[in-house]
Amino acid sequence: MSARNHNPAWTLTAILLALFAAPRIHAQGVLVDQVIAVVNSDLILESDIDEERRFESFQPFRDPEGPSSRTALIDRLIDRTLILQQAKLQPDDRVTLAEAQTRLKTLRTEIPACKPAHCETDEGWQKFVQSQGFTLPQVEELWRQRMEMLKFVEIRFRAGIRISPEEIKTYYDKTLAPELIREHTTPPPLDTVSERIQEILLQQRVGSLLTDWLTALKAQGTVRIMKPGEEAP
Repeated sequence: MSARNHNPAWTLTAILLALFAAPRIHAQGVLVDQVIAVVNSDLILESDIDEERRFESFQPFRDPEGPSSRTALIDRLIDRTLILQQAKLQPDDRVTLAEAQTRLKTLRTEIPACKPAHCETDEGWQKFVQSQGFTLPQVEELWRQRMEMLKFVEIRFRAGIRISPEEIKTYYDKTLAPELIREHTTPPPLDTVSERIQEILLQQRVGSLLTDWLTALKAQGTVRIMKPGEEAP
C-alpha cells in the first residue's frame, strides 16, 4: 500500500479491527446463548459473533477483502478480550463516554455505510444504528472501548519506538518509489513524504509488538475455544 493511500486511522483499525463485540445484554430469565470461548474469566458467546459482524458496518475504514470468516472473528474477539482485561488494570488510560460521543459525532459522517442514511443528522444516525440492531448507548459504549484500547496500545507500545532517517529512506527507495512507478506515478520527493513514511513504519512496529504481546498473554493465561456440544467450565 502506498503512503499516499495509507491513512493512519485505517492502519490502527487494521491493528485493532473489530476487536470488540456489542455489550452482552440478556433479559432476566432468558437462557444465555452458547459459549464459544473462555478467556481467563470472561466468556465469548455465539451472539457476540453475530454482533461482531453487524458492528463492522460502523467502521470508517473497513477491510476491503470483505466479510471475515467465523474463525477470524473468534480470534479477534479473543484478542479484544485480552486487551480489555489488561486495559482495566491501567486506571489512567480510561476514556469517558463523553469523549466517545464527541468522536462518534465526527466519525458518523465518515462511515461509508452510513452516508445513504444521512447520519450527519441525529435522526438519520439513530435510524442507522437501529437498522444494524443496536441502541445508541450500545454503540457509544462500544466506541468508548475502542478508544480505550487504542489509547492503551499507543501508551504501551508506541512511546519507546524510534524510526531512524535511514529506515525512512530505505522504505522510500525499496517500497514506496517502486510501487508508485509500477502505478505509472512519479514518486514525490522524499522530504515531502518522510513524515507519512515515519507514521507507516511506526504503525507497523506497533502492530508487530502488539501481536507478540498477545501471543505471550495467551501463553500465560487460559484461553479455551469450546468444541461443539462442550459445556463451559
